[in-house]
Amino acid sequence: MRELDPTKTNRAKAFELWMNAPMPMVTLVKTFDITPVVRCSKRKGLKLNMLLCYLIGKAASQIDEFYLLAKDGKLWQFDKLAINVIVSLRGGGIENCDIPFDGDLAKFNESYLSITKRTQETGEGYALGEEYNIIGTSAVVGTEIDCAVNLYSGIYNNPFLVWGRYKKKFIKYLLPISMQFHHTQMDGKHVARFLELLQAEIKNLK
Repeated sequence: MRELDPTKTNRAKAFELWMNAPMPMVTLVKTFDITPVVRCSKRKGLKLNMLLCYLIGKAASQIDEFYLLAKDGKLWQFDKLAINVIVSLRGGGIENCDIPFDGDLAKFNESYLSITKRTQETGEGYALGEEYNIIGTSAVVGTEIDCAVNLYSGIYNNPFLVWGRYKKKFIKYLLPISMQFHHTQMDGKHVARFLELLQAEIKNLK
């Protein structure tokens, strides 16, 4: 994690316009065909949520702006990405844990399973170090949702993705995913590219 001089980056204008804006967060929603993910989950016995988090990390890792973060009136750059997931605790309640992104699916799955299990058993969240920029996620699988707009507090400025239960339409499985992002960090064109990359990664999942 290192501070950047925003005037020497391609985010200079965005920093000037949005860093101190009262509501700098933007939400975009796209419906994805996640049929390959559902089939892979069932065929290989892999958690659907884990696969989605892995694919989100894989798409995000290809876009430089995901390694940036607008925080405390400053612009920061990171070396690595992690996916934050919300875990339901056995005794009730929820906790957050960070899963370091790894392009190797087997390694990411191992981290996902071990970290979420530890959080469930101990009831304690798991946070990674400052070398990781965090992409937040929340799976509201108790119902189908068309859109989600997150709480904006001015504290958590990280990209955040929310989805509900997938919908089956004929032979396809469809899933609307909402993504909220800080306008200082990226523009709509970067998010559009990310969403297109995410659909491509889903389609090419082996």
